Amino acid sequence: MSVNKVILIGNVGKDPDVRYLENNVRVANFPLATTERGYTMSNGTQVPDRTEWHTIVVWRGLAEVAEKYVRKGARVYIEGKIKSRTYEDKTGNRRYITEIYAEDMQVLTRPQTQEGQQPAQNQQQYGANQYAAPAAQSYAQPVAPVAQQPAVQTVEEPVAQPFIGAPSSMDGDLPF
Repeated sequence: MSVNKVILIGNVGKDPDVRYLENNVRVANFPLATTERGYTMSNGTQVPDRTEWHTIVVWRGLAEVAEKYVRKGARVYIEGKIKSRTYEDKTGNRRYITEIYAEDMQVLTRPQTQEGQQPAQNQQQYGANQYAAPAAQSYAQPVAPVAQQPAVQTVEEPVAQPFIGAPSSMDGDLPF
């Protein structure tokens, strides 16, 4: 048995490039940057940040969502599988490419409005069976004034009693 599973959270490097294939099938590609933070070793050596760039490929409904909602700089959660392929470039050289084929995607940042403000909204999640765009959802959620919000109540939890010992009838025998 083997597993081919990739989970990434990163920032989109440029707006998705969307292509239409036969039968109006969409495919979108965009670069995603993931960064491991730098640190200082115990001997004082500085290890810098390390950024990896991944090519993300989304098909059909996910490509439609990427076209509408994914923009350069957006923070995105991607879950999918890694695929490698080869092709010949214009000069006849053989090229190797590794891509992430997304099966699920969550846009973690809010879309920018015309004025550059971010409206309040929930995270949007799109997966293999979740192609509907959130057009019917309202991005603005009403917020109750502070005076009308219910006060936080504390509830005292019962304190657990310590375990004294096993019943004498078990004497080392496990019940299973």
